[in-house]
Amino acid sequence: MGIAHRENIMQIGIMARTFSQPTLSEMLDAIVSHKIYHIQFGFNCVGLPELSDNIDEKLCDDIRNEMIKHGVTMSAVSGTFNMIDPDIGKREAGLRRIEKLASVCERIGTSVITLCTGTRDPNNMWRRHPDNDTESAWIELVDSMGKALKSAEKYKVILGIEPEVSNVIDSSVKARRLIDEFKSPYLKVVMDGANIFHKGELPKMREILDEAFELLGDHVIIAHAKDLDHDGDAGNLPAGKGLLDYGHYVSLLKKLKGDVPVILHGLAESEVGYCVNFLRQKVG
Repeated sequence: MGIAHRENIMQIGIMARTFSQPTLSEMLDAIVSHKIYHIQFGFNCVGLPELSDNIDEKLCDDIRNEMIKHGVTMSAVSGTFNMIDPDIGKREAGLRRIEKLASVCERIGTSVITLCTGTRDPNNMWRRHPDNDTESAWIELVDSMGKALKSAEKYKVILGIEPEVSNVIDSSVKARRLIDEFKSPYLKVVMDGANIFHKGELPKMREILDEAFELLGDHVIIAHAKDLDHDGDAGNLPAGKGLLDYGHYVSLLKKLKGDVPVILHGLAESEVGYCVNFLRQKVG
């Protein structure tokens, strides 16, 4: 079994970029006003690209100090780029910037970077492409991930991959295959129950969720909470406003080892109150 029997303490968090305040301090004020104390951060919250070749040390110290001041934990930082981009130059730039991001993680106060495993689509890393299922796409993902893991190991940072139907890792089975390929303590999973249903699979929702947690439960480092209104694509609705069986999803999350933060995203700032209340009711 990939699921522990002890129920953990689920901490509700949120994607920081949900909020649009002009400064990080004001953004964190807004977040804690909802009694949220865990975030997934992105450098776009402080006016930089999500991935950058240059990250100022003073900026990192300022970020860490604001987190401490507000009592907020940075559960992860976003490091998304297309890991199998058809443009090799873009892939290499992404890997270079991941190493830079890994090098500042300790300074900003986190140990987890979330990734996008990528797609063959040259224009949108969240759009499915038929070549994602080819062996060459898998080989290139393994190559990119191996290089990213060298950076992770160097700086003692965990990389979190997210099974998502539009990407090369489009199922829990493929995510487990990648984990088994590397057997690295620095490669973990971001679980998002709204992202794993291929076309025609919604009627098997509980079965597919059970399989995902069975295969990946021991490797989940954080979870995401949003919703979906159809299969065959990533969910993009606020939690509680779609078709995901949240009662079952939360019950599986509560059985994971350790205390896994659950990060709300895919919602507008005006919907935060509703989604936080909905999730708190489910968590109990």
